[in-house]
Amino acid sequence: MSDSVMSPRRIKAEILIVLAITFGMSGLRSILRLIDDLLAPVALNDQQVALNASMANSTWLDLALQLCSAGVLFFWGALAIFLLGERFHWIKPKDWAWGAGLAALIGIPGLIFYASAVHLGLSKQVVPTTLETWWEIPVLLIWSAANAFGEEIVVVMWFFARLRQLKWSVPAVIVASSVLRGSYHLYQGLSAGFGNIIMGAVFAYFYHRTGKVWPLVIAHFLIDAVAFVGYSAIGGNLSWLGL
Repeated sequence: MSDSVMSPRRIKAEILIVLAITFGMSGLRSILRLIDDLLAPVALNDQQVALNASMANSTWLDLALQLCSAGVLFFWGALAIFLLGERFHWIKPKDWAWGAGLAALIGIPGLIFYASAVHLGLSKQVVPTTLETWWEIPVLLIWSAANAFGEEIVVVMWFFARLRQLKWSVPAVIVASSVLRGSYHLYQGLSAGFGNIIMGAVFAYFYHRTGKVWPLVIAHFLIDAVAFVGYSAIGGNLSWLGL
């Protein structure tokens, strides 16, 4: 059924179903995990969370599970594109420039914000990776791309389109998209939720102004890749951040 003949009821049903199997459910689980962490006897900033951890004892099974899990995010994005029924354009050189600029705008202040939040007890100590295998770097880059593609396609492009079809105002759509993004990062701590709400607002506004999603995917990929691979390259030493 094309977008032009979709009823509001069908759009709402699609939003409910897609969010229930993607980032909406991730947000709910993240909120529950945060509640559990806050109820723990250990202070939040004394707790750790690993973003990329081993999934099996066997190196080859671990690799297979990593690729399967990352693949889910790619297919979440593919599902959103399919439902929108839109042609998807290839990346243009200018998209890389915009993406790099957005990555710097978000990534550098975000690093300072994270270090401050841990110091204030508002965030867990986030460990980007605990993988220590020969395929660690390629898999971290795949995860970076999967996170970027899945999140920006679903949380920005698809969500934005569907809420606008329901006649939501642009400010309301930006708030909804950014709050959704913040919700599924709460497992890292309160500050992660707030920080990602800010990132989500910037990204959603950029999308509204330009209609371009590739710069967002590229920016997200660069932010994650630098965090994941950079952490691995320095051997997990975050002492320079005061952590």
